[in-house]
Amino acid sequence: MKLNALQALVAAIEEGSFRGAARRLGVSQPALTKTLRELELELSTTLVERSTRGVSPTLQGKVLYERALNVQRELAAATDAINQMGGNMVGTLSVGAVPLAVMLLVPEAARTFGRDFPGVKLRIVEELYLAHLPRLRRREVDIAIGGVPDDLASGEYSVEPLMETRMIPVLRRGHPLANAISLADLGRSGWIYTGVTSDTGYATALFALHQLPAPAAAASVTSTLALLAMLANSDHIGLLPEQLLAHPLAAQFVVAPPIAEAGLPLQIGAIARHESLVLPSVRHFMAHLHRAACRLKREP
Repeated sequence: MKLNALQALVAAIEEGSFRGAARRLGVSQPALTKTLRELELELSTTLVERSTRGVSPTLQGKVLYERALNVQRELAAATDAINQMGGNMVGTLSVGAVPLAVMLLVPEAARTFGRDFPGVKLRIVEELYLAHLPRLRRREVDIAIGGVPDDLASGEYSVEPLMETRMIPVLRRGHPLANAISLADLGRSGWIYTGVTSDTGYATALFALHQLPAPAAAASVTSTLALLAMLANSDHIGLLPEQLLAHPLAAQFVVAPPIAEAGLPLQIGAIARHESLVLPSVRHFMAHLHRAACRLKREP
C-alpha cells in the first residue's frame, strides 16, 4: 500500500469528488482515479461509492480513511521532529487548552514562543476538560493544558504544573439567588453542565465534595461562550474557574453568589506524552507556558 494511494483516498473523501481531490493533490483526474482503483484491487474491496453527486466512503473506506489520517499525522510529526532535532525549528505544534488557559496563559506563551521560534506554526484548539486528554491520547494535539487528573499515568505523560484554581458557581446579574449563602440553595435550581452529560463533571464533583446531591441538569454545553450566553439569558447556574470571573468577557454577564462553601480545587497543568518530549518545540512551549504562569502569579 503506497502513501500516495492513502493521500488520494483522504482527498477524495474530504473533497467529495475526484475532480476536487485531483486539484488538491496537483494530479490529473484520470491518474487519481487509477490510483484509487488500484488500491481497491489491492484490498479486494470498494472504498468509495461513485454517483452523480460525487463520491462517498463505504464502511471499509471510512475505516481506512481514519487510519490514513493517523498515518499522515505521524509522518508530519516525524518530519517535524527530524527537522527540529537538526536545529531547524519548523513545523506545526498543536495545543489543546481549556478556556482558562486560552484566556490567561496561552496568549503570553504564544507571543514569546512565536518571537523565539517564528518558523513553528501554533494551532490552538479550545477544549473543555472532558475533551483535551482524549485528543492527547489520540495524538491529535501535542500538548493538553487543563485540569490534571489524579489517575494520570505518570509513566506515559509528563506534567508541567502551571496554576491552581477553584471552580465556583456563577449566575446572571440580578438572579433571584445572587445573594445565596449556601450551595444547597443553589442546588434547587437548574444547572448548565459543560460536557455531554451530567453523570461526570465539575458540578457533580463540587456537590459531592460538600456531601450534597448533584443538581438537576437543565442543559449541557460544550463551550464557555455558550455557557455564558445561556447563563446571561436564564435563571440557570453554572461553574467557572474563579480567575475567569474577573475577565471582562465573563464579568459583563455573571457574578458569583457569596456562598459559604469553597469552590472545587483544581490544578491546571500542561500535559504531554513522554514520547513527544523528543520534539524541541514541545519542550520549549511548555517552558514558555511555565514563564507565562509565573508572570500571571506576580500580577496584582
